[in-house]
Amino acid sequence: MIRDVLASIVEDLQVGKVPVLSADDFPCFSATATEGNEHVDPSYLDVVAASLTEADIPTFERALRAIDEGDLAWLGFKIVYDGAGAVSNTDNEVTKKYGEVGSADGEPLVFFCNDAKEIVAGRTYTPRDTFQMKDVTRGPSMHNEQFPGLTWASVALFDQVHVWLLGASDAASEVAALADHVGFAVTVVDYDPSFVSEQRFPQAKRIVLAGGNFDALDQMACAPEDYVCVLTRGHMFDPEGCVWAAKHHAHYIGMMGCAGKNDRVHELVLAAGAAEADWERVKRPIGLKFGAKTPAELAIAIVAELVDVRYRQRYSDEARERHEKSLGR
Repeated sequence: MIRDVLASIVEDLQVGKVPVLSADDFPCFSATATEGNEHVDPSYLDVVAASLTEADIPTFERALRAIDEGDLAWLGFKIVYDGAGAVSNTDNEVTKKYGEVGSADGEPLVFFCNDAKEIVAGRTYTPRDTFQMKDVTRGPSMHNEQFPGLTWASVALFDQVHVWLLGASDAASEVAALADHVGFAVTVVDYDPSFVSEQRFPQAKRIVLAGGNFDALDQMACAPEDYVCVLTRGHMFDPEGCVWAAKHHAHYIGMMGCAGKNDRVHELVLAAGAAEADWERVKRPIGLKFGAKTPAELAIAIVAELVDVRYRQRYSDEARERHEKSLGR
């Protein structure tokens, strides 16, 4: 758990000990995350660890408080691969101007930033650093390669949204890959191990139900904050999936299918004891509307909807309006 890791780092720094940082705890430095990036690899965590001093303790303590308070916050990293270049970089002709000073120094930095744009760091930073520090709130950062000499990364201090894929269909396989890529924790459930395979779902948690059907689904539970996508093969167990998700009050429930099939699922869901209000909570068909047909296209539609639901869940109407206005929409 990252909270325990951060608390241990604070303890080490308090006694003057260099902490040990692992890519398992800070996955933005993992081999997968840094693959193809010539500027950083997992070994850079050793450089970060060696740079930490007692002055960094407030940064980690603020991160711990954010975790305890459920704040939408990140622990960020300034990664320097060319110290002179980082300090001397200049504004370009397109973006907002940040002055004549590049990064504050040519050393790595660990910092805290939350969605309210509060920044805590152990050393001085420049306006150009501030711009990129704030950008980690886009998770991890959108402009991390904007200025030469350095790059930026971050880890979220809040839990991923858990997405359940009920059914190991071809569309579910595509959804799993894309949902993982945009930061969801994914669990896929089916009764046939040949479909719930590592090859089809390499990043997801895989659950194989016993009995050759979805009856054993009732032995599990999802949390009220989870999202459930009902994507069973051949739609055979869509009613069971909808009833299960509704019973556990999942935050989002979506089901694939056409109107004719859904009418029959509606009848079966009510026959299983669900209320009409439960059925009305099921988004059908699942996904945003833009003409998706193939499994890959459907996955884009579905995951785009999941991202939108997460966005609306995390941010107030006022915050979303500010964001859309800043984009010129």
